[in-house]
Amino acid sequence: MIGRVENKIALVTGGGSGLGRATVQALAREGAKVLIADLNLESAHETAIMVAEAGGEASAFAMDVTIAAQVEAMVQTTVERYGRLDCAFNNAGIPGKVGTSVIDYEEEDWDRVIAVDLKGVWLGMKYELKQMLKQGSGVVVNTASIAGLVGLVGSSPYVASKHGVVGLTKTAALEFAQQNIRVNAVCPGVFRTPLVEKVIAELPEREELYLSAQPIGRMGRPEELAEAVVWLCSDAASFVTGHAFPVDGGYVAG
Repeated sequence: MIGRVENKIALVTGGGSGLGRATVQALAREGAKVLIADLNLESAHETAIMVAEAGGEASAFAMDVTIAAQVEAMVQTTVERYGRLDCAFNNAGIPGKVGTSVIDYEEEDWDRVIAVDLKGVWLGMKYELKQMLKQGSGVVVNTASIAGLVGLVGSSPYVASKHGVVGLTKTAALEFAQQNIRVNAVCPGVFRTPLVEKVIAELPEREELYLSAQPIGRMGRPEELAEAVVWLCSDAASFVTGHAFPVDGGYVAG
């Protein structure tokens, strides 16, 4: 059976764990060859091994999404290894200091969240889109968040950055729609990932808050978000661009 992204070349930032790892695995399972980019090279290698053991093809690349030269090198490496870039999933992100008020956030901490979660996505798009323009086609999917659609108390830089990602996504979609390039975002609710587990470990009361906030009554599974990304990267979504898709168990429906 032919996979939904058979013979496509993909790259995933933050592919060493959580939602990124699940998406790498899903893309590879559906026939794509994947470059796994992550700040933690060991984690990226672990993901690549998982893909290989399942019969897929992927390779690891160490990079920091906040450094332009490294992001550019990521795209160049993808093309050097695999010949082109069909789909990019800009997923790397950090939560910041959850539970900290707008007035209590330190400037250094604020700047770090914005640098990774917003600037990092912009840099990825900048170099990915340049390559896709050369090819005459491509798909970009960005990880925004439900925090890109609504406000969340105690997460001001995260909310600001994710609203920015939604805006970037829509703007790029309009700018490149006639160049056969599609740009969309996924807006995850709360998924049981290492990042969320870290927040719960620091603030145990958050677990009940997360569960009660989602009408479906549970946290998401990483593979559920991955399925949405695979669909957006596939030809089945060929008329879909400029959208921010909640994958959130009904969180923003209320």
